Amino acid sequence: METKIKVGVSSCLLGNRVRYDGGHKRDRYVTDILADYFQFIPVCPEVECGLPVPRETMHLSGDPDKPRLVTTKSGLDHTEKMRQFCYNKIKTLEKEKLCAFIFKKDSPSSGLHRVKVYGKSGQAQKNGRGLFAAAVVDHFPLLPVEEEGRLHDAKLRENFIERIYCYHRWLSFKGNHPDYKKLIQFHSQHKLQLMAHSPKHLSAMGKLVASGKDLAGDNLLEQYQLYLMEAMALKSTTKKNINVLYHIMGHFKKYLTGDEKAELIETIENYSRSIIPLVVPLTLINHYVRKYDLSYLQNQSYLEPHPAELMLRNHV
Repeated sequence: METKIKVGVSSCLLGNRVRYDGGHKRDRYVTDILADYFQFIPVCPEVECGLPVPRETMHLSGDPDKPRLVTTKSGLDHTEKMRQFCYNKIKTLEKEKLCAFIFKKDSPSSGLHRVKVYGKSGQAQKNGRGLFAAAVVDHFPLLPVEEEGRLHDAKLRENFIERIYCYHRWLSFKGNHPDYKKLIQFHSQHKLQLMAHSPKHLSAMGKLVASGKDLAGDNLLEQYQLYLMEAMALKSTTKKNINVLYHIMGHFKKYLTGDEKAELIETIENYSRSIIPLVVPLTLINHYVRKYDLSYLQNQSYLEPHPAELMLRNHV
């Protein structure tokens, strides 16, 4: 891509020494792989709200739905300071047009899932969310978000990055004077990708687009956007991918020789038995799409949802 996609990230994951102990939590996948494709916008809520490095450790306390941010030993309450920072930072991030955010797991400010919240008894339950992470999710409900730890799971990683590129394509579409005809084209290009994530959403989106002329433009785009990102948040599965692969085969099976058809079926079946990864049948399909010059399939985002160099489908 000509310009890198903007992605927010917890600053410590880039190797910046902003942690409470003056250290960092550099994540090599983020800095050594993803940095080639994304322009990272680093955020450290603790430092940016005015706290020093090093500093006393903090944790969440009280009601998990409305936790307080307090220091571990002295009991100083930094909740309001952090909330004011979140309010101001969100306004700044609106201008960045982010396509995703990668958060530091377990952080009382940036943890996205299962952050410890301490009750009155002093016991902790992993049922909270960091204050800044919560503010980002609340303000940008469609934004793809993830924790760095979960990016080491191949399926979660592939799904997250696929969502980022889909969201980026959508924002580019919206910024290019969208009209009804262009929406039909966008939807057509993403049909197979949507089928791999949620056939239910694909059906609803098809009906929405079909009746689109009866809706005001902004209402149509807003509803479509909601369906799109809801669908992409649902992980594709082997079963759903097999359905899509055979659906694609149906578009050009009349062109295939007997040997080619047998080879493709065998490859799909080997994928279904987890003998080979998804990239293998897709490589063969892409070969046939080019060989037989099938323009409809050539434009399908499913066949190239993200850069091949990331090798995401080599592991799912």
